[in-house]
Amino acid sequence: MTIRTALAQGVKLLNDAGIDAPRLTADVLLAHALRQERIYLVAHSEDELTEVGWIHFGRYLHERMKGKPTQYITKRQEFYGRDFYVAPGVLIPRPETELLVERVLGVLRPGMRVLDVGAGSGCVGVTLALEGSASVVASDISAGALGIASRNSRSLSAGVSFVLCDLGSAFSDESFDVVVSNPPYVPSVEREELAAEVRDWEPGSALFAGVEGLDIYRRLIPEAARVLKPGGVLALEFGFGQAESLRGLLSGWGEVAIFDDLAGIARVVVASRLH
Repeated sequence: MTIRTALAQGVKLLNDAGIDAPRLTADVLLAHALRQERIYLVAHSEDELTEVGWIHFGRYLHERMKGKPTQYITKRQEFYGRDFYVAPGVLIPRPETELLVERVLGVLRPGMRVLDVGAGSGCVGVTLALEGSASVVASDISAGALGIASRNSRSLSAGVSFVLCDLGSAFSDESFDVVVSNPPYVPSVEREELAAEVRDWEPGSALFAGVEGLDIYRRLIPEAARVLKPGGVLALEFGFGQAESLRGLLSGWGEVAIFDDLAGIARVVVASRLH
């Protein structure tokens, strides 16, 4: 069986199973099975597929057809131009979160200290450390998530420090210039509306935050005010339709700015702590 034939069979299986983007998914899974980049499949389309390659490809196809996200199969997801290791236990980084990074990079200055609350895979904190040359500390309540984030920091030579704690509870008052977070914000009542691969595979503790999706913000915003220096900046990602609620929760802060993602959906809020 050639690589071309194997791909065609993979596409058909995925398509019949109702998997989105079956051709792209088949490409990614076969490249992963062969430990090659996708361009290899084009240049070697008439090569015979090895027995080991077919066994791995078949297993990955089966996992994807059962709903396992492609990124958890390949253990990788690109974010801000870099490959991050991902696994069950952390959210898969999303493109819209790059907006959060961009807004923080816009306020970073040399010597600033940044706290990334809810590190997850580490994609936000690691990217800020590399792109902004910032001193970054990241916290998470999950030891497993911190292990994955630490692995990404090491592999990308980011030098981020990690602390196991709830929100910013391990840190002293007025110790950071910037607090950034992409916290859980999906309302629990929307659980059944999520794609099955998200609902059934990604960690619920990193997705859901009460009936309105605001539970973490209600705790995080006062905590950020405590650990931020006067004039410090708080940047948060949030979900569809939550912009005005965030404005209300940030009452008493300085300038509050809302930014839309590429789809035109309000996605990030940036606010400053008053002196």
